[in-house]
Amino acid sequence: DVKSIKTQIDDGLAVIQVEFTAGVDADGKYDEVLRETTGARSELPNELAVLDVRRFNAANVNIVQLALVSETAPYRVLEDRARDLERRLEGVPGVGDAVIRGIPAQEVTVALDLERMTALGISPLEVANAIGLEATNIPAGSVDAGARRLNVKTSGDYESVEEIAETPVRTGPNGDVVRVRDLAEVALRDAEAQSFARYNGKRAVIVAAPQKEGQNVFAVRDRIATELDAWQTSLPPSITLERGFDQSKNVEHRLQGFVRDFGLAILLVLVTLLPLGMRASAVVMVAIPLSLAIGLSLLHAFGFSINQLSIVGFVIALGLLVDDSVVVVENIARWIRGGAAPGHAAVAATKQITLSVLGCTATLVLAFVPLLFLPGTAGQFIRSMPVAVVVTILASLLVSLTIVPFLASRILKPEKEHGNIVFRAMTWVVEGSFRPVLSRALKYPKTTAVLGGVLFVASLALVPKIGFSLFPKANTPQFLVTIEAPEGASLGETDRAARHVERVLAEHDDIQNVATSVGRGNPQIYYNVASKDERPNYAEIFAEVKGHGGEAVAKTLDGIRRELAGYPGARIEVKEFENGPPVDAPIAIRVLGTDTAKIEETAARIEEVVRATTGTRDVRNPSRDRRTDLRVVVDRDKAAALGVAPGNVDKAVRLALAGIDAADYRLDGRDESIDVRLVIARAHSPVTKAGAAETPDGNEATGVPGGARATPEMFERIRVPSSAGGAVPLSQVASIELYPSPTTIRHYGRERTAVVSAHVRDGYNTDALTKAILAEIAKLPATDGVRVVPAGELESRQESFGGIGAASLIALFGVFAVLILEFRTFKSTLIVASVVPLGILGGLVALYVTGNTLSFTATIGFVALMGIEVKNSILLVDFTNQLRAEGAPVDEAIQKAGEIRFVPILLTTLTALGGLVPLALERSPLYSPLAIVLMGGLISSTILARVVTPVLYKLVAPEVEPIAASSSPDAGPPALPAAA
Repeated sequence: DVKSIKTQIDDGLAVIQVEFTAGVDADGKYDEVLRETTGARSELPNELAVLDVRRFNAANVNIVQLALVSETAPYRVLEDRARDLERRLEGVPGVGDAVIRGIPAQEVTVALDLERMTALGISPLEVANAIGLEATNIPAGSVDAGARRLNVKTSGDYESVEEIAETPVRTGPNGDVVRVRDLAEVALRDAEAQSFARYNGKRAVIVAAPQKEGQNVFAVRDRIATELDAWQTSLPPSITLERGFDQSKNVEHRLQGFVRDFGLAILLVLVTLLPLGMRASAVVMVAIPLSLAIGLSLLHAFGFSINQLSIVGFVIALGLLVDDSVVVVENIARWIRGGAAPGHAAVAATKQITLSVLGCTATLVLAFVPLLFLPGTAGQFIRSMPVAVVVTILASLLVSLTIVPFLASRILKPEKEHGNIVFRAMTWVVEGSFRPVLSRALKYPKTTAVLGGVLFVASLALVPKIGFSLFPKANTPQFLVTIEAPEGASLGETDRAARHVERVLAEHDDIQNVATSVGRGNPQIYYNVASKDERPNYAEIFAEVKGHGGEAVAKTLDGIRRELAGYPGARIEVKEFENGPPVDAPIAIRVLGTDTAKIEETAARIEEVVRATTGTRDVRNPSRDRRTDLRVVVDRDKAAALGVAPGNVDKAVRLALAGIDAADYRLDGRDESIDVRLVIARAHSPVTKAGAAETPDGNEATGVPGGARATPEMFERIRVPSSAGGAVPLSQVASIELYPSPTTIRHYGRERTAVVSAHVRDGYNTDALTKAILAEIAKLPATDGVRVVPAGELESRQESFGGIGAASLIALFGVFAVLILEFRTFKSTLIVASVVPLGILGGLVALYVTGNTLSFTATIGFVALMGIEVKNSILLVDFTNQLRAEGAPVDEAIQKAGEIRFVPILLTTLTALGGLVPLALERSPLYSPLAIVLMGGLISSTILARVVTPVLYKLVAPEVEPIAASSSPDAGPPALPAAA
């Protein structure tokens, strides 16, 4: 079940990312990977420090991000407060494991005075052994004292920094004891920082907390706020708690929009029901709350939650769930207008229409059911929407065939006139416009059918102009700024770039809550964007825009991009969050092979093509990055002459630059221990005398916490122990040379790879740019042993849209199966199915006019459209067959069925449009294209199919077995006037 394996190898770190096919047991796969890696540990080098298996869970998104801000409080104090806050947050019901970012590790530094040690003839290894032996805690066992058993604790575990300083190293011939404090300065301080954080430009520690699955975000938010209010009072004046990102605000904004859309949809549905009359409309409206209540219960029973996509499903279903009730109530009202008693009309009219209603609902459900089984992460992402639609539509079927007829028999009354004024006006419009058009079309059936086919074929020409896309932007008021300094850049250099970005953001009044993480990524706050691991040349800034997305935010971010584009020392990208599966960049070209030189050469040519393509931005080719490192080259002849072992050279360099861990030291009140690290005293080391509780935690040269860092000058002070006694300078046995070092090595599917990626400027289509780039790449000369494969959005789209293709076929065959079962003739099935191309025509035109692309959700709209539009044709063809069975000629049956069924068909279309209009007006890049496709398809199929379908019926009229009108239980209402 392994879908892909991606490997990224950096200096001292390899990350192997395994992605499994969607739908597998995630817990089981995690256990398998853990078991396999544990089994492989014995085959791996002993020098391997960490072999860690982490599981990525999109549900582990942090819903709050807090900052403890202080410019003066030591990091140790900040860490104590952050740990306390972490425990308090994790104790809140519904909150998962909190994360802390931006705290340098604590360590006890033993800064060795090499000159003093050389004079005494003591080596660093001797000091390390002395500290290590003193810190060793060996269980001594226990003794029985009468009736009690007492455990015996031996000496071990340092209890203070002073004890470390007092550790004896050697006893001299005169009995003098040389202690650690005689050779070094000992202090508790911040370790060299690997990463740190700021909030709104001020020194800070970031604390973020996720929500457990199945919890209500608003309830969890309120509990967190209550806990923070109580905890905040304990903070000292030097530390401020800043409450930054709050996911519930995004959710609240979305829900408010959905409530507004839902209210508007109900209002529009009410308006469209006016032709039925107040009583009939009241009966139909009963179906809405009942169907939604049943649908909500079923949604919960199937294990789905209320989220933005399930709510979209309910809004879509709102315009569809009344269809069955409208058809049933309209038919009952027609019988009552024909003189039947309400009770008899309810039974007879419902029985007459039941088969059609069942067929309509079945086709509608079958159009959405295949979407439940879409493969991949895209299918999982969208699944709650079709589930919401299906369960609500099935609930509406049950209500329309049970509750609605019962209420209609009690509420509907005989009318003196044939319908209310709105109904009569609609009938008059039908007679004045539809009847002449249909009569003329029936005179020229072949011409009309050909014209309809030409319109459909012509609409297909719009597809290249519309273009394709996968998932749109999330339209949230948050964004990320990623900063990548050149390979080999120091943490201080990366921080300079981060401070530049902070200054630019500070100039914008509409930017707030700016959280900076230097050396690693911001905690995960969006479901498809994972937090980056530690890298000295990487920084990430998370910020929020006042407001809730839209064009204003997009313009603000475009302006920020232009301001940051000129920074020379790093690659700076402004990234907006996007929906759907994670994709590193919309445009990506993967180069695969075995020869690194050929891969890099091909990638460089592809990079030129991508840069030359108008519409691309932030073009990236990591294989072009180079870094220069230092290499210690030992002169083995000189080393042998001076009695220096090459291995001791490595240890001496390690001691001078990074230090050596000699023991563990447990701080008071903390569960975890910290390192006791031996280092060579530096010229401006910030360590204090032995026993100092705190030290300054910054460096004036870089602004990076953790004290002074090693510089090339340190090589001049390194002494290497010699077997002849004493120590010799490093420069006598080795030289320091610059040499090119390999940068990141990437594998894809166990092949060497390089990826050239780019983002797309606003106003350009990703699919069009990708096709243009691939066309230019095809013109490049081929390289033996190298393959070029499209990646990025195109690769993800092929997976996602491949599932949609299968879903479309399943939906189409499912609809055909229902039609054949209902009509039992292929001709009737063909006539009904002829409406599908007419709906596609309208959907394509609607996308083109509104400027939307064929995105994943828009394509889902076309799949759903098959069932929505076919149901109207079912009503028309089924009633035409009934009239012919009663003895009406073909043309008369077509004309009469078209006029009588036009009103309920128009009403069901208008109610569906009423539910979709608010979604389209919302201008959401995720679900508005879906609503636009459905609206365009419904409008075109309602208008064109009312002409094309009758014409096709005349051309391929199915055989209908005549029945005696008097003996038919479904003969219909008593004779109606012509106007009816």
